[in-house]
Amino acid sequence: MKIAIFSDCYLDLTGGIVSSINAQKAALEKDGHIVYIFSTSFPKSDEELQKLAQKNVFVVPSCKYLFKHVTPVSRRPKVVEDWLLKNHPELKNFDVFYIHYEAGCSIVGLRLAKKLKIPSVQVMHGREDMGESLLVPFGLKTFVAVFLNRTHALFIPHKKSVKKDDYLADSLARANMWSLMVNHANYADVLITPSEHFARKLGHYGVKKKIWLLPNGYPDEKFLKNPKKREFKSGETLKMIWHSRVSKEKRILPFLEALESLHGKYHLDVYGDGPDLKKAKEFAKKHQLNVTFHGNASFETVQKAIQKASLDILVSYNYDDYPSTLVEDEAVGLPVFICDPDMEEVVPPKSFLISKNESPEKMADTLNSLFDYPEKIAKMSEAMLKNHDEVLISKRIKLLEKIFNGIIKP
Repeated sequence: MKIAIFSDCYLDLTGGIVSSINAQKAALEKDGHIVYIFSTSFPKSDEELQKLAQKNVFVVPSCKYLFKHVTPVSRRPKVVEDWLLKNHPELKNFDVFYIHYEAGCSIVGLRLAKKLKIPSVQVMHGREDMGESLLVPFGLKTFVAVFLNRTHALFIPHKKSVKKDDYLADSLARANMWSLMVNHANYADVLITPSEHFARKLGHYGVKKKIWLLPNGYPDEKFLKNPKKREFKSGETLKMIWHSRVSKEKRILPFLEALESLHGKYHLDVYGDGPDLKKAKEFAKKHQLNVTFHGNASFETVQKAIQKASLDILVSYNYDDYPSTLVEDEAVGLPVFICDPDMEEVVPPKSFLISKNESPEKMADTLNSLFDYPEKIAKMSEAMLKNHDEVLISKRIKLLEKIFNGIIKP
């Protein structure tokens, strides 16, 4: 097959979407498929562009100054579309357009699929309503959400309008973001999400098409066949690891508040970058917390750190669906601490600790139970290890190939 991936989240960024695309591209190519990636990017030299092109990765027309050093933004979809048709006429011979995310470059992927009559598969990765609500300053939330929704409607038909309610669209801003997500999803031929709970939410707000469930996968070449079971004994230091974005939506600061109330020895390694990194460092220093910040690190470095930890920290609430951090934990048998009941659907049974609610006080209470009953770590690790090879990308890619084959025209 010839597969074209379109994503606004790939080059110059880190995170779950990037990890997912990298793992899937490698696995598809290993199976003999041709995979191109089209993505936004910060300005690149001719030499950098050539190196990317050798890997079949291509930079679409992107804004040079807008959100510089934060996130690359594509130019208007019409500009990107014209550029692709001119510079990549071979796209008309591709079998599948595989789209991630819902911004400019991704919009073009869906539009071109219709124009060239090529089947489209859209991955709905997560809660853009919560992302916009948490990351945009208070006075601008509604304005930004309405602007994004109306701009999206200029390029993708909006046949469904989500109204404010008492469920997930509990503000005008969130209602507009749900409208954007639902109409984007409905424009694709086939949909994929990583989790059942997110699929239910999309269905609730008007997505009628069948949604395939396909979680992220772990690279086969990095996989440990016999990872060790974690153990924690009374009097030892509880070794915890954070390997997510250091940001408001991941809730690094509430978790640091919880650390102030721990009754035993602990150490937290934080891997990752994000808008709250400076605040987190200042808070940890001010309150003399036993935390080490490592910033962004290579996949290999983070995996080695995971293997030395006793507990992973994933305390987002009403935001994540099936983050790549969980895949990495499952692969090596690392128990996880969560706050969001939705995460119980995607973590192996009895392999996690869950806080009674998302407050720092309840998080501290739950963690303190480990110092009273340290044997919990070994039991959770054992549960995590039972089916740890199920996360291999070579296994999960088979479903993706099945989805592609099911919509390709003879």
